[in-house]
Amino acid sequence: MTVLAEGRHPGEFIINEDPGTRSREAVKIAESQTILANSIIASRAIAADVVATASADAGNTASSGTIAMETPAVTGAVKDGRYIGVATAATKVEWSDPDGIKIGTSTHGAAFTKGGISLTITAGGTPNVAGDRFYVDVAADAEDFEHVAFAADGGLPIAGIAIYPATTGVAESDAIAAIVRNAEVNGNCIAWPTGISAADKANAVQALAALGIIVRN
Repeated sequence: MTVLAEGRHPGEFIINEDPGTRSREAVKIAESQTILANSIIASRAIAADVVATASADAGNTASSGTIAMETPAVTGAVKDGRYIGVATAATKVEWSDPDGIKIGTSTHGAAFTKGGISLTITAGGTPNVAGDRFYVDVAADAEDFEHVAFAADGGLPIAGIAIYPATTGVAESDAIAAIVRNAEVNGNCIAWPTGISAADKANAVQALAALGIIVRN
């Protein structure tokens, strides 16, 4: 007797979602991608299309550090919104992304590239004091992002779960429907990356929950 293995059906992971199409969006798939139906996708900024503006707080210590963006100013992991850096010492600034997540500490005079931004703070004639603040304001629209297959070590934010499969070649893109917010999904029906660890899966589940996508098992 021939045994047939049934593949995954697009959307079988969905337990429930918001009325209409509120839970869904058409997402742009980047070139050279293989997206499986029911698999997690990550978002990647198109760096050349993103505007990032650096500034020092007007209330900082007089004649203290100035901030400037590197070239390129952002990486694919950048998020839309305001990054905030708070001085912890004369030449140290602790940075948080627009979601309030700490991404690292910059040192004056050295390039800092973490969390999707790349900048350098130059010390002024007067040292910074703890509490001085610096900003990077990122202006990115939905069309400034593309989507790739999720990889636990990819360093890109999870954006949702693809309903349909897609395969793109070099210099090709595609658009497919994905669940990006407010839904309950069956974790046993998600096409998880091969070999993903329990810890990485737990982190992915947490990231989905932040989008309002609750994974049930």
